[in-house]
Amino acid sequence: MRRRAGLVLVLLLAGGSAGCSADEKETPPEPSAANFQPGADGAGDPYFPKYGNGGYDVAGYDLDLRYEPATGKLSGTATITATATQDLSRFNFDLSHLTSSAVTVDGAAATAVAEGTELVITPATGIRSGRAFTVVVAYAGQPGQLENKTLGNGGWFRTTDGAIALGQPESASTWYPVNDHPSDKATFRLAMEVPDGLEVISNGVPGTRETVDGWTTWRWTENAPMASYLSTVVIGRYRIATTTHNDLPMVTAIPESLPADGAAARSLARTGEITDYLATQFGPYPFAANGGVVVDEDEIRYALETQARPVYGDTFFSGGVNTGVVAHELAHQWFGDSVAISRWQDIWLNEGFATYAEWLWSEHDGQDTAEELFDQNYKAFNWAEPPGDPGPNRIFGDAVYQRGGMTVHALRRTIGDDEFFPLIKAWAADHKDGNVTTDQFIEAAEEASGRDLGTFFQDWLFSAERPPLP
Repeated sequence: MRRRAGLVLVLLLAGGSAGCSADEKETPPEPSAANFQPGADGAGDPYFPKYGNGGYDVAGYDLDLRYEPATGKLSGTATITATATQDLSRFNFDLSHLTSSAVTVDGAAATAVAEGTELVITPATGIRSGRAFTVVVAYAGQPGQLENKTLGNGGWFRTTDGAIALGQPESASTWYPVNDHPSDKATFRLAMEVPDGLEVISNGVPGTRETVDGWTTWRWTENAPMASYLSTVVIGRYRIATTTHNDLPMVTAIPESLPADGAAARSLARTGEITDYLATQFGPYPFAANGGVVVDEDEIRYALETQARPVYGDTFFSGGVNTGVVAHELAHQWFGDSVAISRWQDIWLNEGFATYAEWLWSEHDGQDTAEELFDQNYKAFNWAEPPGDPGPNRIFGDAVYQRGGMTVHALRRTIGDDEFFPLIKAWAADHKDGNVTTDQFIEAAEEASGRDLGTFFQDWLFSAERPPLP
């Protein structure tokens, strides 16, 4: 380089010119080795700093797996496409209970070391910022759960005849290498091989099935970006009903252990009707498939908005038909799934809107009105916990759900229906497939209403006292 610079100087002094080819002009210099740095071993979430990872952005996960119920062994490959967001010397995936046997980056062998619940990958050469790359991880083992005494265990549940992968705020890392934080949404494809006679239900659109030598491969594809905790697979003996609703595949599944015409089946049968009503309130349904899955495992006493196909614990239907929980999980397809949070502190944006959807559906279905449900909650609520900053141990607390729902209704009362419903439809449309924060919602509400709503949101989201009625 010194010799070339000297030549340029001589030519300029002689009245000449020094040129370079188009390739030389357009190709930036390679960064020095010192510029390549490890990606962070966490996404930096204020509540859960070590969830997820830094240094790259995942575009898609493509899983080709085999599960053996008799032994509990899961094996296969994960092909992960991503783009570096810095000059990477190495990077991490979240991976728990499973062991990688081979890793390649863009076809070249890479070094992979397990460090707790992290898989640390060092490629043969550094990856420049902005460059797309592909990682293939071959792995196997007996998947398990991520233990969390406060929030509840999540991850891979082995069942009598199969398995269920489910959980929030983290779960995906128990069955595939992943950037396990909702800020890094990605597409998802699954090919799962299981013994004949078992069904496999997952996210998105169902694909072709192949049976060879007593094993059947099921395929599912979710082409809309998805937060990793929303990915699921349910393996076992299920009655699957596949129909078409509004030109989209509608797939529902009920365990063979439950009555074919029982409360769970009758509740899920109204999925299309409830979706259609919510679309009148929130705008077009955001995904290419719909449906739901009921599971009958004692360990799963919750429902989760797994993308395009929520999963419901059967306890929700022990008292009869329950369309309220169906409305709640379907509302999440707009609020929580399509429009996902950037950090866990803002989970009220998911649960507050889903709770309010229950109230809207109740009124539409001829039961208590949204106003009546708001009044009931307002009179009886303990206001000590703020939903806008509940703390990491209370992200599933009543404040997030019920006070979050009250916040939504109070906003409606404050700005009026003529501004409220266009606001939430625009919010869902403007941020479709993206990530958001509470500050962004406050800004959107102020722009839509033309009002300063700082005091309103401070009272309803962040105060430890009863907010004044609007």
